[in-house]
Amino acid sequence: MVMSSLKAIHKRIVTVFATGLLIWAGFGATARAQEVDLDMLFDHLKSAPMVEARGIAEQIQDQWLRSGSPAMDLLLRRGMDALEEGEVEAAIEHLTALVDHAPEFAAAYNARAMAYFEAEKIGPALADIQTALRLNPRHFAALRGLAAIYEITDRPQKALEVYRKVLEINPASASAADAIARLLPLVKGVTL
Repeated sequence: MVMSSLKAIHKRIVTVFATGLLIWAGFGATARAQEVDLDMLFDHLKSAPMVEARGIAEQIQDQWLRSGSPAMDLLLRRGMDALEEGEVEAAIEHLTALVDHAPEFAAAYNARAMAYFEAEKIGPALADIQTALRLNPRHFAALRGLAAIYEITDRPQKALEVYRKVLEINPASASAADAIARLLPLVKGVTL
């Protein structure tokens, strides 16, 4: 039951990520020409009303998806498209090529972690999440993935800690808030 629930959450995360990627790709040069100060966005994210915070979180994710190379962006798009279409092995291949060619691109590792997670390859998913977080410690999507892995490996206390970290960085994360509400009774020893 927990695994199927986490799979459903994961599917929504993949869909949101892929949709954001397609929107970003559609804006082309105009969106790429607008450089945004991530520190400023993160400052605004912490104090913005919930509706505005969601938009700011999307702007941050948009920035994270920019590798600086059209060829690398194409590999990311192909990998995410394959993942969205359920072609997990093809997604892993595209995203592995991306990681090989852009080893400092945190979004590449996070995307491949999602593909590994979808393939139920938890060890490689965890390794990629750790790399993504080493490259970008504020990557709240990677943190959500880490929390999900803790949850499915029956470490609710660790999952709760990471979901709380997600909310510190991105107070607009409804999935993290929902997970905290779901995990608190388990961690406190209360089961329904």
